[in-house]
Amino acid sequence: MVNDFISLVDFSGDELLGLLDFADELRAKQHAGEPHPLLFGKTVAMIFEKPSLRTRVTFETGIFQLGGQSIFLETRLGQRETVPDMAKNLERWVHGIVARTFSHEHVLELAEHASIPVINALTDLSHPCQILADVQALRAHKGADLGSLKVAFVGDGNNVFNSWANFAARVPLNLTLVCPEGFEADGGIVAEAQASARGTIEITHDIAAGVRDADAVYTDVWASMGQEEEEAQRRQAFHPYQVNASLMAHAKADAVFMHCLPAHRGDEVTNDVIDAPQSIVFDQAENRLHAQKAVLATLLK
Repeated sequence: MVNDFISLVDFSGDELLGLLDFADELRAKQHAGEPHPLLFGKTVAMIFEKPSLRTRVTFETGIFQLGGQSIFLETRLGQRETVPDMAKNLERWVHGIVARTFSHEHVLELAEHASIPVINALTDLSHPCQILADVQALRAHKGADLGSLKVAFVGDGNNVFNSWANFAARVPLNLTLVCPEGFEADGGIVAEAQASARGTIEITHDIAAGVRDADAVYTDVWASMGQEEEEAQRRQAFHPYQVNASLMAHAKADAVFMHCLPAHRGDEVTNDVIDAPQSIVFDQAENRLHAQKAVLATLLK
């Protein structure tokens, strides 16, 4: 097991499945009210450059439930002092760093210069904690045989899709990105994932073909943080890719709907889909707590 949690490609398939099994154990303990102070006496610094609901609450709550303490730092890396200097200070005081940043390079720089574990809580390139929570929810609803499942990711080839591709490069899973032309995912990440995958990883602009026979239909906002100036252009490009009842009809009848949240209702998804019984978005959100606790307890033990 590596010392940091920066990208899912840094782990083997068995290690990722082990983290998911551990997350299931921690979820069961939490629901049973069974204490599990695995980080008793440990302190974690949380560096956040972006606004957050799920990430901040689940990390702070998870660290507390594990018996540790968190320190929240709302700052921009590299402005007040260099990233290496911050890393070398923090390693003297705390046991781990959680970083939610714009630049992926800043998280890599933290990990390079800090002797303590660094956890990627989101960058513009990837969002590995989200995908662990997503797959934990998917396994709960569709079973452990991920290799037989098809996930159709409808929308932007963004950081969330990148991490889905990273996961599918390590654990058998069939993944399709359904997007407008010009909004494909990072070419290097996709090529590496396709070369390593034991399932299929595809990109298509054909909505019906891309969603056909999907076991899960996933979407995300059309304009992420930092892309606000592109919002009007993106709304026009992505409007045909809205996840609504007509689009869901192309998937399997028992397909689940997934979203990493926050959702812009009426844009990428309609209320009748996100509020339907097939929606598991709040299971995904809850699992951010359990999956991140598994990462924290594994790296900081």
